[in-house]
Amino acid sequence: MCLKILIVDDEPNIRILLEQALEDLEDEGVELLTAQNGLEALEVIQEAQPNLVFLDVMMPKKNGLEVCNIIKKDWQQSDTYIIMLTAKGQELEKEEGFAVGADYYMTKPFRPKEIVAKARSVLRL
Repeated sequence: MCLKILIVDDEPNIRILLEQALEDLEDEGVELLTAQNGLEALEVIQEAQPNLVFLDVMMPKKNGLEVCNIIKKDWQQSDTYIIMLTAKGQELEKEEGFAVGADYYMTKPFRPKEIVAKARSVLRL
């Protein structure tokens, strides 16, 4: 079974940074997918069924909270692990994220090693 990670962020630099951090996992058979907004993310998730999603909170077209709510509540995809990425580490926003089904929260700027360690843990690599 091919493991898949979806990186969703409207900032190209953040997407590239995450891809570079996670590219070593490709050698272990993990496929990296990207999306640049919430609507694109939902299309990729429906099509590719990723195991892990790094999901930015603040995005155009649909924000991360809306996307997370659709995946977890509307589509009932509890096995899709969602890590919310946010520039704000405010408690209220974290509570909103967990309320819509987020599994974990990471604040920007993040350390690439932290991203890789969390991905390995979630995917059991």
